[in-house]
Amino acid sequence: MHELINNESMAVFIGRCFLGLLFFLQGADAVFGIGVRNVVQAIEGPLVSKRIPRALIILGAYYTSYIELVGGALLIAGLFKSYALYLLGLDLLLASLAFSLIKPMWDMQFVFPRLILLLFLLLAPPAWDLLSLDHLLSTLKNN
Repeated sequence: MHELINNESMAVFIGRCFLGLLFFLQGADAVFGIGVRNVVQAIEGPLVSKRIPRALIILGAYYTSYIELVGGALLIAGLFKSYALYLLGLDLLLASLAFSLIKPMWDMQFVFPRLILLLFLLLAPPAWDLLSLDHLLSTLKNN
């Protein structure tokens, strides 16, 4: 049996939980704090002026808000990690596209660290992710 606590497993655990918290709290604020309708109102004007269809803006705002909430929670738990990372990666691409359309030279200080952590977690071998529900369920299934 593998040791659960080692440098690799702790690096993945801390990175996964940290990234999960960032996304979860942002999604919770968008869904329960600000409200997705207000998120739409905040970005709608600049994007409509760039001829982005309103329906696409609304769809994007709902997607990013709820994916950040649910995907962040899944990362914290370590459940369906790969799928959560794929969806959150798409979230980052959509948000970056929207910000770039609004202001081509926007400040990436909030996006870039998330992107680096997300890429690290995608590239880290699954054998390093020992402190997760995915690992626990896999272990129970194989025993």
